Amino acid sequence: MSLELSEPLQRVVDALSEKFSKEVIEVYQSTGITFIRVDADSIVKICYFMKDELEYIYLSDLFGIDRYTSEERFEVVYNMISFKEGSRVFLKVRCEEENPEVDSVYEVWPSASWNEREVYDMFGIHFRNHPDLRRIFMPEDFRYFPLRKEFPLLGIPGSIELPGTTPDTE
Repeated sequence: MSLELSEPLQRVVDALSEKFSKEVIEVYQSTGITFIRVDADSIVKICYFMKDELEYIYLSDLFGIDRYTSEERFEVVYNMISFKEGSRVFLKVRCEEENPEVDSVYEVWPSASWNEREVYDMFGIHFRNHPDLRRIFMPEDFRYFPLRKEFPLLGIPGSIELPGTTPDTE
């Protein structure tokens, strides 16, 4: 299948395929959005290349996905924008269910810190070399990850102390 990419996006795909031929796993489009899946161990150097050489200077978002599969269960997706080209690319990496880990891109975009903390808190994906990886919404001693697909919709009874249903009036 041949992709019909805009000129700026074709340059990105060509540059990544040339410089990181072994690290680029797949390129595809869905609903007009370009996705490039890369090897997780190369994410930092690819992000530096995207920022410094291809001028994707803005990391708009970073989020996790639970694919709920037996292999490469989790994905981390990096939503990057080039203001110069007026284009957007989503880089994706996958990691396994047991001890999911990926390198932090904090050193490339310090703004990634909060997003990585949220993905860690909700999915349990550990970001190596993150300067302050701790939970952002859930208590530090909470043993579960609420956005994993096996997490019950109504939560786990007794797993966290909840406020009463009516305020105390004294």
